[in-house]
Amino acid sequence: MPCNSVRLTGELSDCGPLRYSPAGIPILEFRMIHSSTQMEAGMQRKVEFEIEGVAAAETAIRLSGLQKGNPVTMEGFLAKKGQRNREIVFHATHFELIG
Repeated sequence: MPCNSVRLTGELSDCGPLRYSPAGIPILEFRMIHSSTQMEAGMQRKVEFEIEGVAAAETAIRLSGLQKGNPVTMEGFLAKKGQRNREIVFHATHFELIG
């Protein structure tokens, strides 16, 4: 069975305004910064990146109350940005504040 599950820890670097889809579902676009050390080929590697994300429904409403810089752990999946846009976006389905 194919797997598409992501769990990231980082901090919010940007949150857009809460908006609603045509079906009335709350949507929130955000950006998250991740920094960690990972093992690769037997060596430690510093990993840093910023990823674009989107949350829907209750997750979007809860996420909209956070501030830039809040440390979070998020779970979700990856999908292309749109029907014609093949860029990858992280779809957050759950998150927890760290600390």
